[in-house]
Amino acid sequence: MKEFLVRPNPADPRLTERVAGTDQDGQKIETSVPVERPLTLFLNGREIVTMMTVGDYPDCLAVGYLLNQNMLKADDTITGVDVDWEIDTAVVRTSRVTDFEDKLKKKTLTSGCAQGTVYGDLMEKFDQVKLPRDAALKTSWIYALSKKINLTPSLYLEAGAIHGCVLCEQDRPLIYMEDVGRHNAIDKIAGYMHLNKIGPEGKIFYTTGRLTSEMVIKCVQMRIPILISRSGFTASGVSLARKAGLTLIGRAKGKRFVALSGQERIQYDADPKQAEEEPARSKRKGARIEEDAA
Repeated sequence: MKEFLVRPNPADPRLTERVAGTDQDGQKIETSVPVERPLTLFLNGREIVTMMTVGDYPDCLAVGYLLNQNMLKADDTITGVDVDWEIDTAVVRTSRVTDFEDKLKKKTLTSGCAQGTVYGDLMEKFDQVKLPRDAALKTSWIYALSKKINLTPSLYLEAGAIHGCVLCEQDRPLIYMEDVGRHNAIDKIAGYMHLNKIGPEGKIFYTTGRLTSEMVIKCVQMRIPILISRSGFTASGVSLARKAGLTLIGRAKGKRFVALSGQERIQYDADPKQAEEEPARSKRKGARIEEDAA
């Protein structure tokens, strides 16, 4: 599979706006900021949730959200996905109609950007998933992925205030999605995989966001055995990763990374001394350049 089947399009005028302001010296500037728009999701006529999103790939976001919340099953037949931005709605239609009233009552809000949601029975499926133990991760792939993803033009580099998730295979980034919340970005990838019949075999998941419990749960539900992040961990995320046998790697920048779960899959085939240090990610803010120190 070739690199970047999907990648961010920072030139899309629908995804950012130019806003006037002043800087620390009192000088007038213009800067790009990502948009946020509401998208209300319906499943077979039943309203499920309203999400805040930048607005690209709404069909993938809708399907991925339902899959990751166990409201769609892998064998469900989707008969249509209709998105209407005039009324900010996405309607997913299936041949099977299910009453989700009880499940909606158990909905809880989770911490994090753009407020993700989980349901009380998510852990039932989590406990049933068996991740492949023979999956492998070479350290040379970690270094290559970090460099390629870091240098790819993105909404983050254009406007900041955005999270990215990338489905990878070995050292190749395949599907790169961004959104105002990392939960949305991972759901977009889940939806794209389902709609395009891309399986989890041999895949690696990369995110710019924190390795929280919800990110681990969603990765496990997608049956992807390796999760890598530029950012750090939460204790719950680490605990759940160990329980599921997920390889969990954080703080992956340049030649550095930390593995806190599933270390047996890692193959140390590259000398860290030979790997390049990662340059600071530069974000354009009007005429200025700001460096990412995260």
